[in-house]
Amino acid sequence: MNSLNPGSPEFNTVFTEHAIRVLLVDDQAIVAEAVRRMLAEEPDIEFRYCQDPAEAIRIAHDIRATVVLLDLIMPDIDGLTLTKFFRANEDTRDIPLIVLSTREEAVTKAEAFGLGANDYLVKLPDKVELIARIRYHSNAYITLLQRNEAYQALVASQKALTNELNQAAAYVRSLLPPKLEGDIRTDWEFIPSTSLGGDSFGYHWIDDDHLAIYLLDVCGHGVGAALVSISAINSLRSESLNDVDFRDPSQVLAGLNRAYQMEEHNDMFFTIWYGVYSKQDRQLTFANAGHPPPIAVVGESPETAGTVLLETHGLVIGGLPGQEYKKSRFAIQSFTRLYIYSDGIYEVTRPDGSMLQLNDFINLVGRLSDKGDASPMGIIEEIRKLQDSDIFDDDVSLMEVSFSRPSP
Repeated sequence: MNSLNPGSPEFNTVFTEHAIRVLLVDDQAIVAEAVRRMLAEEPDIEFRYCQDPAEAIRIAHDIRATVVLLDLIMPDIDGLTLTKFFRANEDTRDIPLIVLSTREEAVTKAEAFGLGANDYLVKLPDKVELIARIRYHSNAYITLLQRNEAYQALVASQKALTNELNQAAAYVRSLLPPKLEGDIRTDWEFIPSTSLGGDSFGYHWIDDDHLAIYLLDVCGHGVGAALVSISAINSLRSESLNDVDFRDPSQVLAGLNRAYQMEEHNDMFFTIWYGVYSKQDRQLTFANAGHPPPIAVVGESPETAGTVLLETHGLVIGGLPGQEYKKSRFAIQSFTRLYIYSDGIYEVTRPDGSMLQLNDFINLVGRLSDKGDASPMGIIEEIRKLQDSDIFDDDVSLMEVSFSRPSP
């Protein structure tokens, strides 16, 4: 899903119409009449006159002036002092100011520009020059106002989009399964990225003997990826794929591939690892469709346990129709910890710019397991230290499944 930008169809900002409005601040009515006559034949330019400089800022704000002509010499408040006041006021600080003076003095010009004036004219200027400068400064100011409107609209749109993504992430989290306790224990962590990805995972009992375990990762980011992920997870949970024995991982992946061809799902594909554990024979049957291989820490005891990758090679779901997927079996031993994850957990950048590799992650899990600290959160905290950041660029899904021998 693309972010909103001023060129996208979703960004339909209608800019406020701004007429060119000139405010002259001068104590001499004769000067005001001369300027009025110069502008009289310009139908798109509105002219207002202010004789009292103390009222200038209020009037400029009220009429939404696009340029102000300030006389340099006036009683009580001179043009330079008024320039400071205009720039100090939040409502008028950006309005273009043209200082009018009877003399052209370099020092006075420098002081005027230093206080924030945009231009300096010796009065009364030529009509053509005055109109040209009024149009130039007014058009630049109107462009600034419209840019600010566009920015505010973009901020509002991005805020709305962020709220939608947060709601989508909360919904995805609500679909994640409760953690299991007992002979089969689960622990997991799910950290959605700021742009929301397509991670999802789950487990459920197919029957009294068979537990399905799965984790998938849809390509891309945004609500579209999340929707595909949710749909696929619901297909697994409800066991709604046609002509599929959900105790057979190879059939499940083939069924997903039939149902989720990428040309029918906005060119999105996904990777998935799907396993089925049998309590009766303590066997885990699994198949893989382009997903990083789960890590099994297995042995007769924690002291003798080693790491094994549960890997079969299959094409991503949605890539090509008619794919067949191989399944494999793995014997659950007295001590078995299974770690299933998305690539967001290890595709991170170290402070020196190097990328963490899959083998680095596998070795990390092995080392933490040896120390007895290979919980999902423990692993994530180590990754955060390696990248020196708490923020991940992609969704992070990490699921641990622990198998114990049932009590006699």
